[in-house]
Amino acid sequence: MRRPHWPRRVFAQLLLSQTVVTVGVSAVTAGLFLAPVSRELDRDAMQRALSIAQATATDEVLARAAAARDTATAQRNAEQIRLATGASFVVVTDLDGIRLSHTDPAKIGFRVSTDPGPALNGRSVTAIELGTLGRTARGKVPLRLADGRIVGEVSVGISDDSIRRRLLGMATGILLCAGAGLAAGTVATLVLARRLKRRTHNIAVADISALLVEREAMLHGIREGMVALDARGRIRLANDEAVRLLALPEDSTGRPIEQALPPGRLAEILAGRIEGTDLPAVRDDRVLVVNRMATADGGAVVTLRDRTELESLVRELDTTRSLTEALRAQDHEHANRMHTLLGLLELGRHEQAAEFISEQSGSHAAVAAAIAGQVQDPHVAALLAGKAAVAAERGVRLLIAADTHLPDAAVDPRALVTVLGNLVDNALDALTGGEVEVGLRACGATLLVEVADSGPGIPPELQERIFEEGWTSKTAPAHRPRGLGLALVRRLVERTGGRIAVDRGPLGGARFTVELPEALHPDRTLAHLEAP
Repeated sequence: MRRPHWPRRVFAQLLLSQTVVTVGVSAVTAGLFLAPVSRELDRDAMQRALSIAQATATDEVLARAAAARDTATAQRNAEQIRLATGASFVVVTDLDGIRLSHTDPAKIGFRVSTDPGPALNGRSVTAIELGTLGRTARGKVPLRLADGRIVGEVSVGISDDSIRRRLLGMATGILLCAGAGLAAGTVATLVLARRLKRRTHNIAVADISALLVEREAMLHGIREGMVALDARGRIRLANDEAVRLLALPEDSTGRPIEQALPPGRLAEILAGRIEGTDLPAVRDDRVLVVNRMATADGGAVVTLRDRTELESLVRELDTTRSLTEALRAQDHEHANRMHTLLGLLELGRHEQAAEFISEQSGSHAAVAAAIAGQVQDPHVAALLAGKAAVAAERGVRLLIAADTHLPDAAVDPRALVTVLGNLVDNALDALTGGEVEVGLRACGATLLVEVADSGPGIPPELQERIFEEGWTSKTAPAHRPRGLGLALVRRLVERTGGRIAVDRGPLGGARFTVELPEALHPDRTLAHLEAP
């Protein structure tokens, strides 16, 4: 025979367990009510027996009959009182405890089965005792003559059967109340079980545990950040990647987004005040792509993808593409120059050919020499050389300021290249021709960077807005979003304790000024200045 199994479904377990609990509670409650009721009925029966005994003891005829040991008179009067009061028995004894009356006449003349001593000594007694008539509630009082002399005792008993009949009558009401409570509890349990069945989609308890384990593994195993928010905008859950990308504090769970993140575009997106898909945002030096999806309970689930490395690769791709286009243009230009040189040689104009070669090679050497002479940091020098080629291809002159001086002493060359590269790209994008001037000056451990252009400039009302994440005046290309370069520059600068400002420069367009404290190794800078 198969053993019955505990139900697997959540609602079935709840229904069964709650029914068992309700039945148990109802039974215990009924028992707790019946126990004191039973004791109270016993006390009431003893008091009733004592009252009957006290009233019987006031009968002077009965007292004289006890003194004279007149059993006939005592039996007659005692039976009259028993029948009138409904007592189980009314027993009258003499001073020796010998019965003078009893419901069973055969027991008259015998000593009582219980101790008559306390009553014969003048005390009234109540008790539940087991005698010849079974378990009874008894009241015993001394029987006195008119002069107060004790001549016997009066013992009155109320049978246990009459007490139990009263108890059963009261128990019926108590059990009906308990049954009504049990029925109400069962109905409420059934309603809750059906509601839980809908909420849990009739899932099994074992499946809940498995789902929880799988959810934890998925949340903390995926390489995308995920944040769950409740209807009030508080963080319910954040996986490890989200904590890393957002730099959330350890006690962020349960806190509103406004307290866990600094004010800015990222907090606005997570709070739902900025809507859209694949929204770019910046957190410290990281570029994130954020998506927010509302849930049925009024909360939201936010996913985060780290595009920092991808953004860097895209920028390198843009630079490579620009360099490729510049090289292609230079290849055509070089072919034209070679044709010109060949024509001069064929025409026998050797002096003009020599002058033409010197002029062409000198222009490129001058740019390279200017960069190498003023910028000793290889990363920055390579960046400027590449940007000069891109600028030349676009018809823009990239100039190095006369007072530019940068030793090979950068603490974080990558961050410096990011800042300078974004500023130069921004200046080149603003021009269709003209000039861009770059200035780099070392002041101890502090580095000052200036990038100015001859473009239209930036209106004063937009000089703060251009640093907002996602804001741009250009059309975004398909391969990456716009509006992140200047925001990323500002975050990098502020993270190092520096500052960035924009105004109108000497070339007539915008000029970006960046101050980077502790950006250079002071000992290397000093050694470079002291070198011959």
